[in-house]
Amino acid sequence: MSESLTTTPDSAAALPCAVVELRQYTLRPGGRAVLTELFDREFVETQEAVGMRVIGQFHDEDDPDRYVWLRGFRDMESRKAALTAFYLEGAAWKEHGVAAAETMLDSDDVLLLRPVAPGSGFPPAGGRPPVGATPPESRVTATILHREDPVDAAFADYFNDTVAPFLTGLGAPPAARFQTEPAENTFPRLPVRSDANVFVWFTVFEDTARLRDHLDRLDRSPEWTERLLPALTAGSTAPLERLVLSPTGRSALR
Repeated sequence: MSESLTTTPDSAAALPCAVVELRQYTLRPGGRAVLTELFDREFVETQEAVGMRVIGQFHDEDDPDRYVWLRGFRDMESRKAALTAFYLEGAAWKEHGVAAAETMLDSDDVLLLRPVAPGSGFPPAGGRPPVGATPPESRVTATILHREDPVDAAFADYFNDTVAPFLTGLGAPPAARFQTEPAENTFPRLPVRSDANVFVWFTVFEDTARLRDHLDRLDRSPEWTERLLPALTAGSTAPLERLVLSPTGRSALR
């Protein structure tokens, strides 16, 4: 099958996502291939048709039984409407939801996020490959900083003015930046984590070699290890977490 990009519906591709879910699923052994095929075939256009944006679907490179994906919403009220339409009223979940759920051991590790500032979210998607497309060589990292306090202007300015230029100089410009969305969950049938206060940035690498080169340069940089990282993690409630993600064949973020 051709791997050329198919057009993403304008309403979904251009959806301004003021709310984003970072969803990490723990699957039964061998379940990831089943869920990947099912998701890419049945759960992309059907979700976007009811008012949400499927931003990206990924395999966690450090755990063969982890599936990670991102979806976005215009706001919390439209999130409620879209999730109601998909999970309670839509044909796709009624037909395929049981099969998807059977691959999972846990689906409750969900961070509800919002962009740190206007323009810091994911840009509109340019298109999406068709069903059956080969996964790309690119890799995406999600770096999660667990904080004691919410992100404030001083922290955001420090990251924008000091950390982001440093990372860009090492070949890893942050593609998007988010913080915890503190609003009440408008669709409680799908839990989100209430124990986390995070700052998350995403980076896209052309391939594994570029990613490894960046991480190696980061580890060997005294500027990072002795100054920037300690300042970033001051007041953290957990070690810095980095997800290394391999996009599936139909992931728009790649």
